[in-house]
Amino acid sequence: MLDLEQIEEDIFRGESRSALVPRVFGGQVAAQALVAAGRTVPADRPAHSLHAYFLRAGDPGAPIVYTVDRIRDGRSFTTRRVVAVQHGQPIFHLSASFQTYEEGLEHQTGMPSAPDPETLPTAAEMLPRHLPQHVADRLIEARAAVDLRYVDAPPWATVGQPREPRSQVWFRTNGKLDDVGNSAGHTVDSLLHVCLATYVSDMTLLDSVLLAHGRGGWAVGDVVGASLDHAMWFHRPFKADEWLLYDQESPSASGGRGLGQARIWTQDGQLAVTVIQEGVVRVPR
Repeated sequence: MLDLEQIEEDIFRGESRSALVPRVFGGQVAAQALVAAGRTVPADRPAHSLHAYFLRAGDPGAPIVYTVDRIRDGRSFTTRRVVAVQHGQPIFHLSASFQTYEEGLEHQTGMPSAPDPETLPTAAEMLPRHLPQHVADRLIEARAAVDLRYVDAPPWATVGQPREPRSQVWFRTNGKLDDVGNSAGHTVDSLLHVCLATYVSDMTLLDSVLLAHGRGGWAVGDVVGASLDHAMWFHRPFKADEWLLYDQESPSASGGRGLGQARIWTQDGQLAVTVIQEGVVRVPR
């Protein structure tokens, strides 16, 4: 799905897969847009940040066309802007920045405690315990490429029980990526790992908003919502096929919107990514 078809200079086309809701999964659009941007940047300049807005719901039955604008090619930094279009209308806008490697000041905050991911239940083990089988099956299918394990009970398992607006999940791809290639014959590189983390980052970030109010979320249907904007900063190299801890919290919800902020850690304690997202979170009338 992340192996985009190039249809013209700086123009790419991507396909979609089914999601729990009848629209394109936001993480997919963000990841594909970052792939498109990265295809126009030298391989020795990894992505270090992205800022994106979700403009319209995507149609999962139609291809998405990504147009890349080469905003700047500097000595150290490269900037790209990507617009995703469906049915003649923009559905998503991304700005991404890439940087050559350089030495500099180095520090990070401490990694939070979390249990060993291998001791936690898989999605296939946990989902049927708390959701109708047909809903569980759809979630398992939609997340088939990712091994995602909750540290504590997810929102749909504790409906009606408000608790601290914080959530942790471990995730990695279901399978190693070292030998993966694409249609152009290129083997996997650091860009794909970054794009996969971008894909997963939209799966659970607003869970912490739901937890504060005892809401089960999209799988239960006691709220409606969608991602509004999304920002990520990539601090250090990581591999998406190795365990990553996604530590998430919500500092605020108001005006029909909820804010989530998070950090992604490698299993050996390196701070890899910072994520911030705001989304529409409404109680159905």
